[in-house]
Amino acid sequence: MNKKYNRTLVTSALPYANGPVHIGHLAGVYIPADIYVRYLRLKGEEVIHVGGSDEHGVPITIRAKKEGVTPQDIVDKYHGIIKKSFEDFGIAFDIYSRTSSEIHKETASDFFLKLYNKGEFEEQTSEQYYDEEAKMFLADRYITGECPYCGNPNAYGDQCESCGTSLSPTDLKNPKSSITGNPPIMKETKHWYLPLDKHEAWLKQWILEDHKEWKSNVYGQCKSWLDMGLHPRAVSRDLDWGVPIPLEGAEGKVLYVWFDAPIGYISNTKELLPDSWEKWWKSEDTKLVHFIGKDNIVFHCIVFPAMLKADGSYILPENVPANEFLNLEGDKISTSRNWAVWLHEYLEEFPGQQDVLRYVLTANAPETKDNDFTWKDFQARNNNELVAILGNFINRALILTQKYFDGKVPAIHELTNYDKETLAEFADVKQNVEKYLDNYRFRDALKEAMNLARIGNKYLADTEPWKTAKTDMPRTETILNIALQITANLAIAFEPFLPFSTKKIKEFLNIEHLEWNQLGRTDILSVGHTLNQPELLFAKIEDETVEQQIQKLLDTKKANEASEYKAAPIKPAIQFPDFEKVDIRVGTVLECIKVPKADKLLQFLIDDGISKRTIISGIAQWYKPEDLAGKQVCFIANLEPRKLRGIESCGMLLSAENSDGSLSLIQPSALITPGSKIG
Repeated sequence: MNKKYNRTLVTSALPYANGPVHIGHLAGVYIPADIYVRYLRLKGEEVIHVGGSDEHGVPITIRAKKEGVTPQDIVDKYHGIIKKSFEDFGIAFDIYSRTSSEIHKETASDFFLKLYNKGEFEEQTSEQYYDEEAKMFLADRYITGECPYCGNPNAYGDQCESCGTSLSPTDLKNPKSSITGNPPIMKETKHWYLPLDKHEAWLKQWILEDHKEWKSNVYGQCKSWLDMGLHPRAVSRDLDWGVPIPLEGAEGKVLYVWFDAPIGYISNTKELLPDSWEKWWKSEDTKLVHFIGKDNIVFHCIVFPAMLKADGSYILPENVPANEFLNLEGDKISTSRNWAVWLHEYLEEFPGQQDVLRYVLTANAPETKDNDFTWKDFQARNNNELVAILGNFINRALILTQKYFDGKVPAIHELTNYDKETLAEFADVKQNVEKYLDNYRFRDALKEAMNLARIGNKYLADTEPWKTAKTDMPRTETILNIALQITANLAIAFEPFLPFSTKKIKEFLNIEHLEWNQLGRTDILSVGHTLNQPELLFAKIEDETVEQQIQKLLDTKKANEASEYKAAPIKPAIQFPDFEKVDIRVGTVLECIKVPKADKLLQFLIDDGISKRTIISGIAQWYKPEDLAGKQVCFIANLEPRKLRGIESCGMLLSAENSDGSLSLIQPSALITPGSKIG
């Protein structure tokens, strides 16, 4: 745990290239990794950050079939979108490559062959579902059927999305191929397995004894898996998209994506550093850190280390600081349901405000438990923290210096006790922020950085340099010198978190470069140094902007409900004479008013062609009374009268209930004589 390393290799989970990236990805993996890498670079340490797109596996092929294109078309499209989103958000990869590259295919094939030749795999023959018409074995997601738990007729072979239960294809009732719609048959197939059970003893020692410092959520999940006992896991599957198994007789089989993808970290490093990649992966003085989400913990803490150990020449990860999941407005983020804030869309709607999202996602990071992103919290943190604390302090310090000292750093004179107390307050900021960053507690580190801005704000409010400037200019010089030194410290403390904003602060201060070891110092800016003209760092976010984003999500929810809507089952058949008993007619609304003290009820006076009748209907939520007068409606004329709120209702208006629960009156498409019969 206290081992000294000469360099750090940071990997970020490879995002799946079947859709864009969203705020959940950013909060769970990429912002924490970027903060850590920027921090190490600022300290002058040797570090590389490796990432790339995961471009193999069944979801890619499913999307390709759905859109009528090739899998390569899908990954080319989304790799470009994902890569640009990361660049636009300042995620500082040294390389961002892809698993469809030639160097990856070669690296993954060689890795498999080495383990195969060492006898590290077990061959197993089993029966799996096969589509005779499509002439292919079916991956779990290509099999649908009835869920044995909730009866959902469209459950997948790996999970029922209706009740959330994990399934095996053989659990499904009446399974069918989603490619041809035919019932599949069982057919024998051979695959290679990594016997994780043989690695169980050293994994228990390595994780449970040697890495007790790992985050509780990571350690706990690993312990749970190890306590249950490990089992062999297939490293190959029957598919035509992926890295082909490099053996004779293995045609139509590719590396399973869980085996293929983590090797992408190695192949991407080889692509970046063809001559020196091995020192990053095979030297004991390299620290390997994987940043991932909680759904990848078992792969990066148990499976990938077992692969590396089986090879025998690679180092193992020193830490895997996985985050939990970020929800959105109280609901799980879902790509398939479009329930997400997509990074490329955020940049279009909030141009130049990358740091606002970086700040909010770090301050609310799901570090050890799931957390929730809401647009109201986004607005509050921007307005109450970035604008009112950080931006306000820096703007005041710089504007006052421009006003009283022509934009030049003033001299510092005799310090008061309050000055000394203030300087002492941020003297240990470096130590505090470092302590948290070194232990992957980015939320706490951000709080420490913001606390420095709070100290600055309080200092200016208490010392009131705009008042001392009228009577005591040397005192004003001292106050603003201290305020400017705090500003320079903020540029350092926030650089790992808010790279775009700290670049602006440095431009305001007319300084090109600041180093981590200067943090906490009170002489960063020399007396007489000329500052540049400042601008506002952050802008207030108005209620209207947030309401638009909330409405966008509500519209998405409505669209999802409409697309998932299933009509209620048809009621049991009735005889025609029974139907003839119902007297359905057309009437004209003579008058419509709200029923007093009843929010849902409207009172209609209807011309039914014979007389005038009163009908009460519960549609007030969807119609205004004044819009219905003079309109024609359909109603059941021979229902027995009943009293509602003391008013006798003689009949029932016909309406249809939409998928969202709203009601629409059934109305003739042309003018009909009142009293006309329907049927």
